[in-house]
Amino acid sequence: MQKLPIDADYLKTTLLELLAIPSPTGLTDEIVHYTGARLNALGVSYELTRRGTIRAVLRRTMPERRRYNPACAIVAHLDTLGAMVREIKPNGRLGLMPVGTWSSRWAEGGRVTLFTDAGRERGSVLPLMASGHVYNEAIDTQPVNWDQLEVRIDADISSAGDAAARGIQIGDFIAFDAAPEVLENGYIVSRHLDDKAGVAAVLAALKAVVDSGAEVPMDCHLVFTLTEEVGSGARAVIGSDVSEVIGVDIGPVAPGQGAHELGVTIPLMDSAGPHDYHLTRRLLRLCEDHGIQGHRDVFRYYHSDASAAVNAGHDVRTALLCFGADASHGYERTHLSGLVNLAELLTLYIQSGPTVAGDREPWLESVEGFSHQLDAEQLARTDTPLPDANELVRPGENPANENGTAEAAPDDVLR
Repeated sequence: MQKLPIDADYLKTTLLELLAIPSPTGLTDEIVHYTGARLNALGVSYELTRRGTIRAVLRRTMPERRRYNPACAIVAHLDTLGAMVREIKPNGRLGLMPVGTWSSRWAEGGRVTLFTDAGRERGSVLPLMASGHVYNEAIDTQPVNWDQLEVRIDADISSAGDAAARGIQIGDFIAFDAAPEVLENGYIVSRHLDDKAGVAAVLAALKAVVDSGAEVPMDCHLVFTLTEEVGSGARAVIGSDVSEVIGVDIGPVAPGQGAHELGVTIPLMDSAGPHDYHLTRRLLRLCEDHGIQGHRDVFRYYHSDASAAVNAGHDVRTALLCFGADASHGYERTHLSGLVNLAELLTLYIQSGPTVAGDREPWLESVEGFSHQLDAEQLARTDTPLPDANELVRPGENPANENGTAEAAPDDVLR
């Protein structure tokens, strides 16, 4: 097993191409076509669900003589945050409903594309009071919520009838411009790095494994989901032979968090609870053994495809591998070197085989083959012995009778 070289130019180009394709949850067909083409170019077979979730399979190259051979899954999501038309107002402006969970603070001022059944329109997301020359300081007192925003379409629209005449309807999708910027120092700033940066890292890792001809000890499913931002994600796409699932997603960088834009962030727990003890620590050891900067973290308000798989009832070990990004669900910022590190770690994982030997069987006949999390020294008792209380309060007296039991207290003491 070796850390494989990552084509950073391929990763960066793939990321920018992904960001160019709008894909809010529910409007993802085009990003599915793009991802399928990338897999075709790598010569990796795949299959699609009815709605387009992709499951590619990197077949194991190391023969096994066992009755049961488990697989692993690496999951990233193609869908992004967005919005939908909730209302067409009398003045032709559009009310919004968010797609996914995100703050209206980050939507305000965004440039958007509105997709109608007949075509597309361009526009901006504005607060209800948008002009300081009209509303003065009242602009600064507006609440932060979606009811305080509206879309201004860049066309001659001043009434609901005008909007209807252009084919605008309730339920039309609104995609926010990614507006990416790649700096010479390696920083990348954009909307929707969650999770298109993760997808680019997965594809770059897959390319590295395919190009190198590295040995793959267990089937590896590369799963690209379409509904992670609304909570379902990987619920129905994990194969029955999969024993462990790694989600690849954004790691929020903020004060009090361990995530970092450089290196790889490995959270030990998120809103769904702790991730698998053995798998997370194995990934941390891979970082340490192969010179990849790893960061431990705990996420308080966070769900992922990995937790969605467990919530759906799959008996799998789970872990998360994250690229650290500042201002998650806003104008996110990460670093190219961190994405390369993430891809490098994925190549190591793909080459590493099952995390626990017992996972080679779906059921164990007894606990004899089951794993341990704590060793004998960790389980040893360290109780502090207490002195004899009688020696402290009745020094030199023997409170026991000839039968070895304590003497009863005199009646006058009991009274």
